[in-house]
Parts: sequence; structure tokens; C-alpha cells
Amino acid sequence: MEVIAEIYAKVSAFLSSQEFIQSFVHNRFYLILLVVFLTRLKYATYQSMWMSALVNIPGTLLHELMHFLVGAFLNARPCNFTLLPRRNLEGDYVMGSVGFQNITFYNAVPAALAPLLLLPIGFYLNRYFLPHMPVTLVNYVLYVFLQTIIVENAIPSRTDFNVAGKYFSGVVLYLILFGALLLML
Repeated sequence: MEVIAEIYAKVSAFLSSQEFIQSFVHNRFYLILLVVFLTRLKYATYQSMWMSALVNIPGTLLHELMHFLVGAFLNARPCNFTLLPRRNLEGDYVMGSVGFQNITFYNAVPAALAPLLLLPIGFYLNRYFLPHMPVTLVNYVLYVFLQTIIVENAIPSRTDFNVAGKYFSGVVLYLILFGALLLML
């Protein structure tokens, strides 16, 4: 038993040494490896609907919350909000959803593509929060985990794109607004 305690102490000391932490944090290979590992771990839970739902709840909450907030702000009148998984008509699982009562040409595109607003949040955390965190292995892994959840769930679903594309006049309106914004920069 003493041998195991000694091995644990040496491994623990190595993993908490500043040299190891600095080399781990500043090496992009380890970052990519960690993101791929977290993603594979997530997909391994897809054998069970409920295990998958449990793993996906934080990201699903963020994704659906963006739909809800933008829809409420633009008068789409959210009428339901769910995080519980269910099967859709094609037999796939839908992890969460937000229903609206007043989808129109002016609010369909922003309400459907609202999860993209998670990207500036992730950028803000990276730019202004990460530099103030103490550099430890645990903090770094938690940071990568959080950013992976944020970025992965910022991507609108196929259904989101379908809803946004149903209102051609809304798509044209927001393309013109986006083009004008780019011209002003």
C-alpha cells in the first residue's frame, strides 16, 4: 500500500509542478487532444438517451436559452421551453426546444440563429476571464470543458436553419443589414 501512496504522491507532484502546467497550457497539441477527448466522451454517451441528455443539458440549456431570450426580445412570444429529450418525426432525438407563437419575417432569422450569440460570450471568457484564473491543471481542463460546451452549442441546428430560411424577406433584410454593417467597418 505504501508503494501505491508513493506513486500517487510522485504523479500528483509532477502534475501540479509549474513546469508541467506551463508546458501543458501553452501547447496547442494538448488543447486539441483535450477537446477531441471531451467530444469523444460526449459521443460515447449517445448509446443511452438519458445519459446523452444528462451530458448535453448544460449546452442544451445555453442553446435554448439564447433562442428564448432573442425570441422574447423580438416579440416572437416563446410559448414553451423544454430540455427533456424526445424523438422527432424522423426518429432522431431532439435534446431541447423552444416554441414560438409569433414567428414573422423580422424575428425568424435572429430567433433561429440566436445560439450564435454564444460565440462572443466564449470570446469574452477567453479574453477577459481566463488571464485572471490561477494557472492550474484543473482550472485549464475546466476552462477547455466550458469553452467546448459554449462553442459546440453555439452552432445552430438544421431545424434552426430551416426556420430562418422559411422567411425569404427576413433573410434578405438581415443580409442587407449585415452588408451595411460590413461597409461601415
